[in-house]
Amino acid sequence: MAVTSGEVKLSETLHFELSVPFPSNRLAQIAHGSLAPDAEPRKGGISKELRVTDNSLNVFWCAEEARILRVSVGSFLDHLALVLETMQAFGPSETQQN
Repeated sequence: MAVTSGEVKLSETLHFELSVPFPSNRLAQIAHGSLAPDAEPRKGGISKELRVTDNSLNVFWCAEEARILRVSVGSFLDHLALVLETMQAFGPSETQQN
């Protein structure tokens, strides 16, 4: 579609950040290792970066469209919930670690 003088084309990048606190750095690293391999299925329009700082997993998104960002964040939260449930069900408690 051609852009004429009467139309406005939005080309701003959208950003979203999420910080998830964990009881320890070790658990934040485990979550990072579980979630980082999930690349975005779409080849363009969005990027996601995961980092661990102290006891927090920090996630940064950049997207060209709100819809793409919403789907990516929603999918990430679904995966995060599964990781947290798995940690709670099968992982050792922090008090049992050396």
